[in-house]
Amino acid sequence: MGKGAAEMGLTQTSAPTELEKPNVLLAPLDWLLAWARKNSLWPLTYATACCAFEMMQAWMPRYDFDRHGCFFRPTPRQCDVMIVAGTVTKKMAEPTKLLYEQIPNPKWVIAMGACACSGGPFIDSYSVVKGVDKIIPVDVYVPGCPPRPEALQFAILELEKKIMKERTNLGRLP
Repeated sequence: MGKGAAEMGLTQTSAPTELEKPNVLLAPLDWLLAWARKNSLWPLTYATACCAFEMMQAWMPRYDFDRHGCFFRPTPRQCDVMIVAGTVTKKMAEPTKLLYEQIPNPKWVIAMGACACSGGPFIDSYSVVKGVDKIIPVDVYVPGCPPRPEALQFAILELEKKIMKERTNLGRLP
């Protein structure tokens, strides 16, 4: 320490200890937003067939999806995840697209069940859409007829991983 510093009353100390270091979380803003989004997914249920029963069971206390921050909302304007569970007919294609468009960005879609993924056992029917991905973009597919609640829970966890991985684009933008 030079003579000038001693005259001004400054003293030299050792490096700061762990207690003296600032306790501030430093993270990029995109990481923070993605973390908040993945921990507060609000799904809109769009159930048209038997997958609805498994989806209802998935949100009961035995599986407790609330611990993942998933809370069902009654309108698409309050949601960020659309769960399409069951058969989508050609007559329901336009309402499905309309519901998807009403969800604010960023938004994600889970196709639950064989019918939503590919048409299921009704694939040869003239009135069935051969997978909801022909109408709206799908992020996670849950196969099965009907899939178990554990499969839907795994899909939610995979969606959370996808949100963190693709955090720079913050979901689909218009």
